[in-house]
Amino acid sequence: MCQIYSGTDPELYQSVSRSIRINGVVTSLRLELRFWQILDEIAAGEGFTTPQFLGKIHDEVVAQRGDIPNFASLVRVICTVHLEKQAGLHVHVPKDAATSALHN
Repeated sequence: MCQIYSGTDPELYQSVSRSIRINGVVTSLRLELRFWQILDEIAAGEGFTTPQFLGKIHDEVVAQRGDIPNFASLVRVICTVHLEKQAGLHVHVPKDAATSALHN
């Protein structure tokens, strides 16, 4: 294995908590520093602060699906989707494939 992965700066995977306000309620979200960096980049690109962006994402997902069982996991996946988009990739796992993977 090459140093690209094993040589990752430990600061990037340090957990960092930030307080955010969603629907007027202050909550804490704990993510690794690298995910916060990516979120800051996404939010700025969309013309929002990071807390505003997260609030908007939260509201949109609740409106579409009614519930977010694990918001931190959703945010991490949003970051990977952003990186895929930047790289010109589009990885889509069909719903039934994801479900069958859970049962295997």
